This record gives sequence, C-alpha cells and structure tokens, in this order.
Amino acid sequence: MATILRDLSYRYQWLYDALAAVATLSVGGEKRFRQLALQSLTINPETKVLDLCCGSGQTTQVLVKYSKHVTGLDASPLSLKRARQNVPQAEYVEAFAEMMPFPDQYFDLVHSSAAMHEMEPEQLRQILQEVYRVLKPKGVFAMSDFHQPKNPIFGFGLVIFLWLFETETSWQLLKTDLVALLSQVGFSRCARTLYAGGSLQVIQAWK
Repeated sequence: MATILRDLSYRYQWLYDALAAVATLSVGGEKRFRQLALQSLTINPETKVLDLCCGSGQTTQVLVKYSKHVTGLDASPLSLKRARQNVPQAEYVEAFAEMMPFPDQYFDLVHSSAAMHEMEPEQLRQILQEVYRVLKPKGVFAMSDFHQPKNPIFGFGLVIFLWLFETETSWQLLKTDLVALLSQVGFSRCARTLYAGGSLQVIQAWK
C-alpha cells in the first residue's frame, strides 16, 4: 500500500500538497514548517544557497525571498519541471545528491527539507560528505526530517504515516543519530531541536 500511495502523492501535485498541509499541522502549518530549519540563520541577497532535494520547490520559494543566488538540486525531472514553474527565480540542476556537480566550498548554506529519510544508510553518509565538501568554511547545513518520537501520541501518528507513504529507509533514519553522523563527517558544531512530540528534528550544522 505504501508504494501505491507514495507513487500517487508524487505523481499528483495536489495530493502531495494536501498531504504536506496535513502532516505539518503539528508544527503550525506548512508555512512555519518551511521556515523551521532557517531560524536564527543570517541569509542576505548575496548568500549562495543550495536547496538540496528541492522537490517541487516548496522551500525554494521561501529561500528566494532572502537570497538572489538560490540553486535547487533534485534527481527527478518531473519535480524540477514543477519547481521551475513554481519558483522561476531560482536556478535548477538535475543530479543525484551524493554526486553533486559543484566545486568545493561553493555554497554558504545548504538546506534540505524532509529528504534524507529517502536515502539508504551508505547513500546518506555520501550525501552528508558531499554537503560538507560544497560548503564554504563556516557554512551551514540546515535540515529537517523525521525523528524517533518522545510522545507516544505523536509516535502513533508517525507510524501510520510512514506505513502508508514511506519506505524502509524512513524507519532506518529513526534509528540513526544524525548529529553523530554529521560530526563524523567533519561538522564542528551541530544543534538539534525537536518538534511535534519529538517526531520532527531540525538540525543546523556548521562547517
């Protein structure tokens, strides 16, 4: 069932948008959700920003309000087509996150919203290494994704959501300490904040 519903949600933009709206109610709605990983960060018009696994551009739309230099990267041609239509102010690159076609120390900020749970463990490590590579010194990786809930009420809701719409990699991420993994990759400082009963983690990691 998860595969069918998952495929439908990616095929039809209206269904994806409806799911996102419902899933983000616990943190105050999608508008607030898209801002969570960016809180307290300094982003100006000259900040070079990468929206990693940008999808259809939901957070890219937020980022272009701050910076004139936003790049969205995704491996899905369909997602990038939608992103170009939704947010034409950004530039877009079709590529895999673990093999980014950017030079070393190119971006000031790399952002990722609810994408790392799509990755196999070794793939995830490769992506984080790539993020570290393309970030400038003192650059920031800001991300949000699932986390093992602390509150059983939120835990039940997350289990149902993952069962219906996600794959095995999401369950693997719940067992992964992303802060520890980011430290292993080389990030010098990581801050994690939990939301929605602990079912959502927001991490900011500095190179």
